[in-house]
Amino acid sequence: MQRTRVRTLVLIAVLAAGAGWLLVRVLGSRGLTLPQVPWPMVAVLVLIAAVVLGMGWSVRQYLRGKHPTLDPVRAARTVVLAKASCYTGALLAGWYAAQVLDVVGDLAIEAQRDRAGSAGLAVVGALLLAATGLVVEWMCRVPPPEDPDATEPRPDPHPGTAPDAAAG
Repeated sequence: MQRTRVRTLVLIAVLAAGAGWLLVRVLGSRGLTLPQVPWPMVAVLVLIAAVVLGMGWSVRQYLRGKHPTLDPVRAARTVVLAKASCYTGALLAGWYAAQVLDVVGDLAIEAQRDRAGSAGLAVVGALLLAATGLVVEWMCRVPPPEDPDATEPRPDPHPGTAPDAAAG
């Protein structure tokens, strides 16, 4: 599995912000407004980032030899969760940024300032989630083998025999 590129995450966030802004504008032209982003949303994003970081830390400790055992399935799930956190954080950052962009012209109105503030904090929480995913992906990488001969195929001890003949 390849590591997530920051450029890809920025592209996702920008596209989500553009599409989200268009959606919010279309809804606004029809007389509909989105509700304010709830303040606990930031706490949820930070909590998810903390869980992902904790799982990544245990994998990192195992790779450094400080943790005696680790289920390989748990390590694989941690990497997948980190990758999902990257993409989710980028997508949510774009969506909440679209909501900030929608009200940025009306900041003189107190209700719009509150909407911009809560959506702005949600952008920060989403960026924290994406950054945590990138860090955990980095923490879970397996170093290359130290022995250069380990990457080269070993010579066949019985060069004249076919694989089926040796097996049976």
